[in-house]
Amino acid sequence: MSNTQDSATDARASQAFVTLCAGVLPIWLRQLESSRTQSETAVAQMMQAFADIGPHIHLAQTHAHAIAQALTQADGGTLGLVEACERTLVPLSDLPALSSEQRQGVAAVLELVRGAVGALQAIAGPITNETKQVADHVENMYRGFQYQDRISQMMALLAADMSRLQEAANAGGGPVPELEAWLTRLESQYAMSEQRDTHNGTSGQGADDSKETTFF
Repeated sequence: MSNTQDSATDARASQAFVTLCAGVLPIWLRQLESSRTQSETAVAQMMQAFADIGPHIHLAQTHAHAIAQALTQADGGTLGLVEACERTLVPLSDLPALSSEQRQGVAAVLELVRGAVGALQAIAGPITNETKQVADHVENMYRGFQYQDRISQMMALLAADMSRLQEAANAGGGPVPELEAWLTRLESQYAMSEQRDTHNGTSGQGADDSKETTFF
């Protein structure tokens, strides 16, 4: 086969590859953009939901703390109520005029008060703990949606670069961008060390961005 034939074959192969890229890249871009749009919509809705529920959780924490304080205060709280009842009723039970049945009745009232206060304290502890756990879970979920927002922005950068590659493929006969310059420009747009590590094939060897809560 002559050099002319070889050149013609190479030219046809190059053109076929350009045609392939021109046909495939738009589909990739549409799929990528659709995924990114749906992801952003879902994240925006969930972020709004968490923004709406946040004040309610804070209010629940405030109430739980207030209840716990009210139950444990010796002066003015439920413990104070027990002490006040004891100061009032115990002397009554020692009065000579009271019958044994009446003394038993005073003792029963005191036990009822102590039991009621004890039950309230038993309820208050779990409420406070559960409220804190819910707040912690919401915070973790909120951080997860921040991760999703980061992924969405990474996808947007990738889509823009794919679109630029498509334009270069459709240029036809124009100068082909140099690979090194192309990659340098792409890397310069990264916002996180994780992106640069992935770009250079060193993922997992650098700093861990997964613990960040503010990414961009």
